[in-house]
Amino acid sequence: MDESKKNINILKILSLDMIDACKNGYPGISLGASSIIYTLFTKELNIMPSVPDWLNRDRLVLSAAHAAGLVYANMYMAGYDLTLEDLKDFGKFNSKSPLLCNMLKTKGIDFTTGPAGYGFSGAVGMAMGEKYYQSLLSKYVKNQKLVNHYIYCLVSDGDIESGLLMEAASLAGLYNLGNLIVLYDSNGMTMDNSLDKSSTDDVLKKFSSLGWQTDYVSEGSSVDKINKAIKRAKRVLNKPSFIEIKTVIGKDSFNQNTNIVHDHALTKDDLENIKRKYGFSTEKFNVDEKVLEKYRKDINKRVSKSYQLWSEYHEAMAKYPNEEIKKLVAFADNKDISYSLNGDAFKIQNSYQEEMTESNNKIMNIIADKTPYFLGGASDMASSCRVNLNKEAYFTTKNYLGRNISFGVREGAMSGILSGMATYGFRTFGATYLRYAYSELEGIKMSGLMGLPVTYIFTHDGFNESRNGEVQSSFEVLNILRSIPGVTVYRPSDINEIIGSWSSILELKQPACLVLSNEITHILKGTKASEVKKGAYIIREAKKLSGTIISSGFDVTLSLVVAEELSGDGIDLRVVSVPCKTFLDKMSLEEKNKLLTGEVIVIEASSKDVWCRYTKYENIIGLDEVMPSGSSSDASKALGFDKETIKKKIKDLLKK
Repeated sequence: MDESKKNINILKILSLDMIDACKNGYPGISLGASSIIYTLFTKELNIMPSVPDWLNRDRLVLSAAHAAGLVYANMYMAGYDLTLEDLKDFGKFNSKSPLLCNMLKTKGIDFTTGPAGYGFSGAVGMAMGEKYYQSLLSKYVKNQKLVNHYIYCLVSDGDIESGLLMEAASLAGLYNLGNLIVLYDSNGMTMDNSLDKSSTDDVLKKFSSLGWQTDYVSEGSSVDKINKAIKRAKRVLNKPSFIEIKTVIGKDSFNQNTNIVHDHALTKDDLENIKRKYGFSTEKFNVDEKVLEKYRKDINKRVSKSYQLWSEYHEAMAKYPNEEIKKLVAFADNKDISYSLNGDAFKIQNSYQEEMTESNNKIMNIIADKTPYFLGGASDMASSCRVNLNKEAYFTTKNYLGRNISFGVREGAMSGILSGMATYGFRTFGATYLRYAYSELEGIKMSGLMGLPVTYIFTHDGFNESRNGEVQSSFEVLNILRSIPGVTVYRPSDINEIIGSWSSILELKQPACLVLSNEITHILKGTKASEVKKGAYIIREAKKLSGTIISSGFDVTLSLVVAEELSGDGIDLRVVSVPCKTFLDKMSLEEKNKLLTGEVIVIEASSKDVWCRYTKYENIIGLDEVMPSGSSSDASKALGFDKETIKKKIKDLLKK
């Protein structure tokens, strides 16, 4: 038995032992795709296991997330910070080897994946991010070598069926991402059945039509054939490459080439039979130390020279006399673009009045002027959402330095691509209408799990969209966004709070949602940019407190009007603006009690339930219905959210 085959069998057995210990996992891909992952680790990936965050390492993204066990086994053999004990803890609580890869749990994992097609979109984003970074460096240094690597992505049959993947594939072809190589584990089997029960697509023709270089490997167990296909892909510089590799799911299992072996741990008899077939004892997690030592030595020998040359180059670049180059290298090292956005970044006249989206655009352009690491776009709605960076070009094949990205109507892919780009430290943003946030929810959740600095901008919040009727209703979406772990949601009421929101976003270094109305507003009395980071603060104080109104976003204007008019009726109400409920929820009980005194009334055009921790349900003036078609005034009256109706509701509440 040659060395490659022996090592591949070791990796298979390690993976199967992990799955057996966990009593959960995916043995099918561990047995079927082992040669693909082995070829990458031992022949192609430019990686340094001892320096897992090396800037110029090749990236490996598992869109086929169920291959995690196989990858951990390879990482252990290669010398990453994973011990045999870590492999034994596969899938256990808070282990370094979770069932699906998590970049925050395991050093050496480049992207957290799980949803079908999501990892692929992240890989496209990484390829775009690298192209952008290369272009920044190339402005000052010809033939720069600081950032020059490949993004590899393993995809499954399930990925290929997903619309998310095809959205991202279309963009990758459009942008000629020659630094992206995708390996398709083509085993013809899904979790439920054989692939032909749900798809008859000619995958290679599909990718070819999208502008990809395609290739086919008929023997998925052949390291040599897989390696040659990857080498061919590397010679194609102006197209992303897609390699279909024909494999046998669960190869050598009693249930090989069936869906049964996809996600069911093998029986004891099946596992022992495979071990005997490969010439292994039934002992679990048995790895020959000499084999392990040689495996690691060979990988180090293959890559160490490349790493050493890069290190010398990096050191020279850090001392380069050009200050811009020094900044770019410093950013590469620490990925820190922190800076403060001054509240008076531009003068605001007392008579100021404009759409909130226009105000936001001014601030975004100020940010763009301060840093080259701020870029993004919209899902075919940049002009409507007003997120264009006015001094910047579009990202195209002729100009990878463009900071305006045309994602087209691809909200799902946009969310993954933005996260992929953000792994390089860039602050990325993507915009669409609040109504279309549903297409991004999975991507937003994933960015929260990774802690990536992506800002999701959602515009057209409120009644202005009532002209489009029920379909454009979005009142429930705000609180769906607020419920996503690891994501901070901002709903500012005017330009002061927009400035404060961005200041907070730039400090947080994590995903954020910025929810904006496109209604015309003015500067509200009492609002302050500096108060946004508190989450909630008083903008109208009451002399003789009758109660407290809490409100957010465009609803704050209405709340202030209601409070002023009710004061003429002897009802004096404090008004508290809540630009960030996430921060309000984190306030101490003492702080909340000082802020929310007396009878607490909520006025917010969103679902009511999330406010129940702050007041009685009947005190929440919200919306749990779809928005009817018509003018904004007609729609608000129909839903009981007009000024007069709200005033009456408050009077009735305070009488009780």
